[in-house]
Amino acid sequence: MADKLKPHTYKRREVLALAGTGVVVVVAGIGLFPGAASADAAAVAKAIKKRIGDKPMKSGRITLELPEIAENGNTVPIGFEIDSPMTDNDYVKAVHIFAEKNPNPDVATFRFTPGNGKAKVSTRMRLIKSQNIIAVAEMSDGSVYMTKKAVKVTIGGCGG
Repeated sequence: MADKLKPHTYKRREVLALAGTGVVVVVAGIGLFPGAASADAAAVAKAIKKRIGDKPMKSGRITLELPEIAENGNTVPIGFEIDSPMTDNDYVKAVHIFAEKNPNPDVATFRFTPGNGKAKVSTRMRLIKSQNIIAVAEMSDGSVYMTKKAVKVTIGGCGG
């Protein structure tokens, strides 16, 4: 059987202390989500380095599908396909998507195995403003490929 919950009566000082704490948390939280804050190329480079280290990046093998102009940043279609046979010896391990001017440069990571058959994804993302989208593919042999494409956003989707 569950124990019965006993009601707790709060004293005036406890209520004021809790209310004061809430106000402090709300005021502190305002700084966590600034409307104008966004990543930049340096933040993206740091995020990429965190994901793949100092491995050299090659071009090619990635087809990145994005509109040139996104009329609404709330729902921007993105798709990619990596040229890979997806065999046990040669396959795509992961694809990381980064956005240069969103509040957080890490957009998504997609992981693959040879059982996927194809390294292809189609989804949607939010973009705060016009920016470059970067796709980085990690291969099973340790090689890394990167591509970048610019998207012009007419109405921001992350509060912009």
